Amino acid sequence: MAAPGASTFSKLHPRPSADETTLAKLGYKQEFRREFTLLEVSGLAFSYVGVVPSIASVLFYAIPDGGPFAMVWGWAVACPFIMCTGLAMAELASAAPTSGGLYYWTYSLASPRCRNFLSWIVGYSNTIEIITGFASVNWACTIQITAAISIASSGQAYMTTNQQLYGIYASLVLSQAVLVSFGTKVLARLQRLFTLVNACLCFIIIIALPIATPPDYLNSANFALGDFTNVTGWPSGFAFVLSLMAPLYTIGGCDASVHMSEEASNAAVSIPWAIVSSIAVSAVLGWGINVTLAFCMGTDVGSIFSSPIGQPMAQILYNSLGQKKALAVWCLIIVAEYMVASNCLLVGSRQSFAFARDGALPFSRYLYRINRYTGTPVNTVWFDAISALAIGLLSFVSTEAINAVFTIAVTAACVAYITPITTRFAFKNDFKPGPFHLGKLSFPVAVIAVVWMVFVILVFFFPATPRTTTQQMNYTVVVLGGFMFLAIAWYYCPVYGGVHWFSGPTSTLTPTIRDENRDEGSMLEKEQDADISIEVVEVVDV
Repeated sequence: MAAPGASTFSKLHPRPSADETTLAKLGYKQEFRREFTLLEVSGLAFSYVGVVPSIASVLFYAIPDGGPFAMVWGWAVACPFIMCTGLAMAELASAAPTSGGLYYWTYSLASPRCRNFLSWIVGYSNTIEIITGFASVNWACTIQITAAISIASSGQAYMTTNQQLYGIYASLVLSQAVLVSFGTKVLARLQRLFTLVNACLCFIIIIALPIATPPDYLNSANFALGDFTNVTGWPSGFAFVLSLMAPLYTIGGCDASVHMSEEASNAAVSIPWAIVSSIAVSAVLGWGINVTLAFCMGTDVGSIFSSPIGQPMAQILYNSLGQKKALAVWCLIIVAEYMVASNCLLVGSRQSFAFARDGALPFSRYLYRINRYTGTPVNTVWFDAISALAIGLLSFVSTEAINAVFTIAVTAACVAYITPITTRFAFKNDFKPGPFHLGKLSFPVAVIAVVWMVFVILVFFFPATPRTTTQQMNYTVVVLGGFMFLAIAWYYCPVYGGVHWFSGPTSTLTPTIRDENRDEGSMLEKEQDADISIEVVEVVDV
């Protein structure tokens, strides 16, 4: 006989979804709405890359360090290594899909003797990576806006003051903070638009640019695929290595979708596939764009690099499309760059929220809050935005200082990625693979990824030229070192330091909820007990 109270019990105590159960096993209650589908979280990862606007931002790394050869073959060399990093990250994301991501994995897999410290370092490296990434994308967007004014002025240089540049930069940051404060459902649906714009831009460049380029600017295959132009003063081999900054900055953000784990449906599957698919698609489209630019840039590489417009890609478009069409395409690139920056802030706010949830950030008690109207962490959105505004003040120091923000995003990311990938194999732990698993390839892929990232960190501490001045030096090691010094100093600070109170990820479940989610069948058992109790009462009444 069916128990009349069973359906009522189920309505009052609905079974948690598979995602909620998985998150509960990791120690956290469900606080976000899971509105991101597989398509939308993959679109977020692809839009976070922003192939065309990102290439436009960092083309000045490739052109002086090898010209067309570096643009084409540097991309081809870097992408397999980036994919290895993405695969190693995807395995970890599938096993433990949480917004904390990298620092959570580090804590779970490292030795109890050092896991608190390593988790702290990874958390701060990850925070620095995403906030500086957000700042660098907005600075690139600022420069692109000034380039648009130059195109509109018939290719004449548009002179701006530091105050004007910072004003544009601040306007971008503040408007994005307002946008990202919206609800999860709105942000999820926006990813469809962001993906469409970025994909269309790729095909516009790959298809339309060769058709529109005048014969005078079309290059032969020998030039486009083989010309090596090195104006940096470094030996050619090392110059080529420095040119890898372009693909690394463009598609190196493997952790973007990881921090959306608590807002994605079927996160253990959708997050790793978002990581892998975004790298694969971006690698192919990015290579195609670089090949197209190499064929359509003309042979005077020096004039492209020293263009009065101030952006090599803008000058290529201007030469090939003419003023009006180039301006239209460039404005579309600016819109796409704005979308990339918005996603950087979205991802960063979730990472900061997770880190504050475990009490590691300053003002964590205020940052670990969900806005009652939007259901999103509005406080961490504005925390990241204000931090980016502070970083933007480096523009008043020097061009080299603000450009260091680009390389900080890459090097800090490498520090954050290396640690959890290494701890998985370096320490004794009970790592249990998720649905996405490489099997026997896990270890060799992880080794390739770690060796590659260590190499990248060392290389990107070098200046752009061997003969450098105080103004021209690479400030990456100084700024990144300063950030990390403050993080370590705070950890070991007497009395108040994290060493005295930080204990890694902290469960947000009540004891009752934690017990109920100890195994997936707990709720079913409770319903069965309720059925039995009701039937016993009915027998007694009879």
